[in-house]
Order: sequence, then structure tokens, then C-alpha cells
Amino acid sequence: MSKLSAHSPACAPDCTDPDDPAADRMIFGRILALAAADEARTMPQTLALSKADLAEMAARHAPQFTAAVASLPDEAEAGEDAIEEADLRAFLIDHGARGTDEERWLAAILARRSLAPNHLWQDMGFHDRGELNTMFRRHFPALVALNAGDMKWKKFFYRQLCEREGLMLCKSPNCEVCDDVEVCFGEEAGDPLATLSRLARNS
Repeated sequence: MSKLSAHSPACAPDCTDPDDPAADRMIFGRILALAAADEARTMPQTLALSKADLAEMAARHAPQFTAAVASLPDEAEAGEDAIEEADLRAFLIDHGARGTDEERWLAAILARRSLAPNHLWQDMGFHDRGELNTMFRRHFPALVALNAGDMKWKKFFYRQLCEREGLMLCKSPNCEVCDDVEVCFGEEAGDPLATLSRLARNS
């Protein structure tokens, strides 16, 4: 199975309901589709997970990717952490809902994908920010409560890590009077990365 032949499954109509187990089929199907289509990195490098973790993820939630994962070399590795990646991973695990494998996987994936340059929902392989928020409501509801102002998630993560270290890098004492409020809270519109990749190939 080639990396580019993999596709995410059709979502159930209610797959964005965070209380519905079907949501995990959408969540992990999207994520594995993103990694399978990444020609620059292996799936473990894209998602910061071992082959064993990816195999278990596919078996539970996205069996259409079991062959793609099985074809990975046994020695395939996630690669070294970037600066602050381990700190963000630990922060996310601390705020997981149930301490499940799924939350551990997502913590690693989120920490790695937060390094990419696009909106987080795009870098996770989701179709829109609503799907990303479904993932957070299902697996990290405490973070949804902390991010009550709906700050952009990458900005929110950075601010939380700074506050943990006792740092305050914001220019204003509160968001309401900050000149950069649109940078942190503005709209996150755009096309999914799969669409952008197709447009680039066809241009």
C-alpha cells in the first residue's frame, strides 16, 4: 500500500459528538491519513510515535491504515524532540480526561504537530477547527475549560508553558487591551492540507 493511496474513512454523521466513540474513528482516521500522505517524513516522525503505537491506533480506530503501518521498517523511530516538545507533551498528558492510550498518543502528536507552520487543525489533518475542538472536548476537556476565550491553540499552548515557567511575554496585562488580540484570537479559516497539497501538485 503506497503512502498516497491511503484515505481517511467516511465519517458517521455524528462523528463530531465528543461523547460518541465514533468520534475517535474520525480523529485518528484524519491523523493517520495525514501521516500516510507525508512524503517528506515517515509516519513515526510525523506523529512522534513508535510503530507499535501506530499499529495499535490503527487496529482500534482506523483499520484501513493497518497495512501502511505494518509496512514500516521495524527500526522506524519518531526522531528527537524539538525544544519544548517534551514539556508540551507532559502538559497535555497532565490534562487528559481518562489517562488512556489515546490521550498519550494525542499528547505526542499534538506536541510534534504544533511545530508545523499552519493552523493546528490543518497540521493535525482535520477538515476544520471544529473537528480539532471535538478532539479536545473528548480527550482534553480540562484544556477546553482553561481556554475559555477560545485562543488559537498553538498560542494557548505557548502561553501555558510560559506561565508554568513563571514567564510573561505578553505586551499587555490582559488580552482585552492588547494590540495583538487578533493574532491570538482571530479566525482560523483555510483549506485542509490535503486540499492544499492537491492544488500545489496540479498547479
